[in-house]
Amino acid sequence: MPVAWSSSVLPFGAACLGIALFAAMDATLKAVAIAIGAYSTTLWRAAIGTAIGGLLFLGRRQRIWPGRPALRLHLLRGAVTALMAVLFFWGIARIPLAEAIAISFVAPLIALFLAAAVLGERIRAPAIAGSLLGTMGVGAILLARAHGGFGPEALPGAVAVLASAVLYAVNIVLMRKQALIADPLEVAFFQNLTSLAWLALAAPALAVRPGEAELPALAAGAGLAFLSLFLLSWAYRRAEAQALIAVEYTAFAWAALFGWLVYGERLTWPVLAGTALIVVGCVVASRRQREPVEPRMEAAI
Repeated sequence: MPVAWSSSVLPFGAACLGIALFAAMDATLKAVAIAIGAYSTTLWRAAIGTAIGGLLFLGRRQRIWPGRPALRLHLLRGAVTALMAVLFFWGIARIPLAEAIAISFVAPLIALFLAAAVLGERIRAPAIAGSLLGTMGVGAILLARAHGGFGPEALPGAVAVLASAVLYAVNIVLMRKQALIADPLEVAFFQNLTSLAWLALAAPALAVRPGEAELPALAAGAGLAFLSLFLLSWAYRRAEAQALIAVEYTAFAWAALFGWLVYGERLTWPVLAGTALIVVGCVVASRRQREPVEPRMEAAI
């Protein structure tokens, strides 16, 4: 019983906490993205995250440099997440955080089928049902919000968030592959390092130096992102991607809470009802069958 409990509940709980920390990071850095731009926000967050990870990763007495398969995954995921983050921060600078998170929920459905194609996971009925329930919850929220209409500045932001969501679906699958061949601290460190390396290519032309007012938020955001990466990597190392994908839907509940606390966004009954559907979907999707199918790791990137 303890083994079964830890093999299912602990990864699910760690993933939920990781998503909550990412939502807190989004709320922390939204104002920074408005002040210095999406690219510079992502660049400096990655730089601070690399410093944090370097102190932890390089200080341990183990093999430091990853093998070729792990390094290839680090570089690939770093490129994907760098572009994904720039698009997302650009989007949330133009639309409310809760709406951005809701739009991004197309990613888990895409990732569900990518996990089958790339990781060889068999898509189980609870995972599909949970994702559909989560999508219904997001749909209810968007329908309620749509009555007020989107302003002209919000349309490009929504498109940017949607593009970021597609990249995030790829990121989820890469995270599962990465977590199976590298420990969580290595994943978190190299995620920041490789993202920084890709972003730095455009730094001479695009980088904006943050002011003293932005530095505390950047440091807090980088710390939250690093801890979230660690927790998510730990969770995806111990559970199939499809078992954790629906956890992504909990981000809306956190975004609604942080949007209300930080930006004064009002919570309505449709938002609460949609969030309830999201939570139910997560519970349904996390159900495990007796003999879970192990992913085939021979699939190449």
